[in-house]
Amino acid sequence: MRILRFCGEKEIKGIMQKIKVDPYGIKIMLPKSAAFLVYLEEVNCIAANIIKQEMLSLGADAALSRGTLTGQTKKTGVLMIGNLVQLGLLSEKLKIQPFGLNNLGEELREALDNFSKQDFILSLREGRLDLGKKTHIMGIINLTPDSFSGDGIYRAPGENCPALALKKARELVADGASILDLGGQSTRPGSRSITVKEELKRVIPAIRLIAKKITVPVSVDTDKPEVAKAALEAGAQMINDISGLRDRRMAKLAARYKSAVVIMHMLGKPVNMQRMARYRCLIEEISDHLKKAVESAQEAGVRPEKIVIDPGIGFAKTREDNFAVIKHLEAFKALGKPLLIGPSRKNFIAKTLGKNPAALDLGTACACLMAAERGAHIVRVHDVKTVKLSLKMMETVKNSHA
Repeated sequence: MRILRFCGEKEIKGIMQKIKVDPYGIKIMLPKSAAFLVYLEEVNCIAANIIKQEMLSLGADAALSRGTLTGQTKKTGVLMIGNLVQLGLLSEKLKIQPFGLNNLGEELREALDNFSKQDFILSLREGRLDLGKKTHIMGIINLTPDSFSGDGIYRAPGENCPALALKKARELVADGASILDLGGQSTRPGSRSITVKEELKRVIPAIRLIAKKITVPVSVDTDKPEVAKAALEAGAQMINDISGLRDRRMAKLAARYKSAVVIMHMLGKPVNMQRMARYRCLIEEISDHLKKAVESAQEAGVRPEKIVIDPGIGFAKTREDNFAVIKHLEAFKALGKPLLIGPSRKNFIAKTLGKNPAALDLGTACACLMAAERGAHIVRVHDVKTVKLSLKMMETVKNSHA
């Protein structure tokens, strides 16, 4: 006899196939194989009691405050507990209920569909990237003299920086990077923006050279539409915007050039963002921010299959916030977009393990493994080789048939 914790749909399907369950039976039973928790922060008590009764009628349950049942409170948090089939049936039941539950039913159905989605095909300017079979690695190339990680290409004046960037790009690809992210503006906490002219000077020659010599897609890390436009014309396939396409020109530019985009969560700007790291409900607030940014991008013409979301590790987040984002990363799957996360060598790791370079890279690899386990499709890192080997080991364990 074995007692199994839910370890993924793929493994449970494998067990069913091993005992020769009928394929139609597998299709029916898989959604019943795992319990899910759906948390609603604040619900009218009348609506909450209806949710409770409907869940019980489906053989599931919902946790409410004691005051909800006694009438002592007007609003309550709700924790729904059920499998995918039960929650799906609940969504249909809620659609015919009053007190705003009809809208909740629609939202729940959409969230469940998004959460269950496993495979994504990211459409680039040219070609596409399959994000379903493995966690991809985005290798970082800092075209700056002041990178927080000490690896900026522009450290030595007078050197052939595009050639150094190309050398770095080849190393990252050999180590396992399937995307290259080039940026000319430091975004470490407290950093100030540089001019468009300076950023263009740092970034465009390197992108033009790398795009000609290497087949791996190139991403430009910038929040300036002028830089993004020049980068796309030089051969970049993706815009990685830390401001989350806050400048409407960026979304329109991405739509016009059919570029893929990474929409990141950040409050304020790098120079002041850490003073803004105050949240009442961290994960919910980040999710709401990203959802609105995605909707805005799509309204501007960016195709849904071209959008990746990033909760913004290190950007307007405390050390505790960063750990919470990784721990609860799976929650962002409800937005229905591929997930990117960039913990590489950041201060929350240094505060935990120390600033020794080996410790920073080890901490990065651990954070990436935990993120991949929780649904990250892309991890953005400096030390590609260590992360690649770590992910390979994790994926080998997950795919074992024992």
